[in-house]
Amino acid sequence: MRTAIAMTKTFCGRAATLPLLLALAGLAPLAQAQPAPAAEPLVPVFAPDPALLADFGGVEGVRKLSSLFVDNMRADPRIGHYFEKTKLSELKKQLGDQLCQVLAGPCVYEGDTMKASHADLKISKADSLAQVEVLQATMDSLGIPFGSQNRLLARLAPMYRQIITR
Repeated sequence: MRTAIAMTKTFCGRAATLPLLLALAGLAPLAQAQPAPAAEPLVPVFAPDPALLADFGGVEGVRKLSSLFVDNMRADPRIGHYFEKTKLSELKKQLGDQLCQVLAGPCVYEGDTMKASHADLKISKADSLAQVEVLQATMDSLGIPFGSQNRLLARLAPMYRQIITR
């Protein structure tokens, strides 16, 4: 039986390696003129994987997941208070776009960066673990295959450190 802590260790471990790889990939000789750095994407970019998106029910399935996930987070006594003043319909749409893009679907997330949108929320590691647990339970309730759940969590991993603010 998997636990949120076991999943988060993998989740966090991958998050720690991506920035290092990106930093190493960006190194260039200092003597050469460097163009202005491109803005980082709001959502990590992945190669298309139609089978993975299909495991989530396509775009409509991702929208259903995001809607149910937001409702479940709002109802969770550990983290629900974070959503008291949130326009839930807008969050559902933005999260749906974000998850769809992370799953290499045709959607485009155009919201704020994760760091900016979570800056004043004082989210702890425990809050983040609770969010992962709620996401896993939501995916389980929709019958999303466990392996596909793990692949989504791995793709979300680069955003982990951007939302922890305390």
